[in-house]
Amino acid sequence: MADTREAIVQASHLPMSIIIVGVGNADFSDMQMLDGDDGILRSPKGEPVLRDIVQFVPFRSFKHVSACEAVLDLERPASAFKFGMGFKPAVRSDPELI
Repeated sequence: MADTREAIVQASHLPMSIIIVGVGNADFSDMQMLDGDDGILRSPKGEPVLRDIVQFVPFRSFKHVSACEAVLDLERPASAFKFGMGFKPAVRSDPELI
C-alpha cells in the first residue's frame, strides 16, 4: 500500500485520473482511503497529493449512479489539473458554436 500511495502522490502532478472499481463484497476500506474523500492522501514520506485524482466506486453502488454523475466525477480532477496549470478556457468567437 505504501508504494501505491507514493505512486498516486507522484501521479497527482500529471494530467491523469485513477478510477478504482471494487467488485464483490470485500472490505474496500484501503481503496476508500486512496480515494482521499476523507482527507488528504499523503505518501509514506508525508508529501500530500497535489490534487485528488483517485475515484473509488464499489460496483454494487455504481449501478445506482447516473452516467452524468459518473462523468462529473471524472471532470472535476481534470478541471483541477487544468486550473492548476494555468489553462484558460477557449473563447469562441463564432456564435453558432456556442
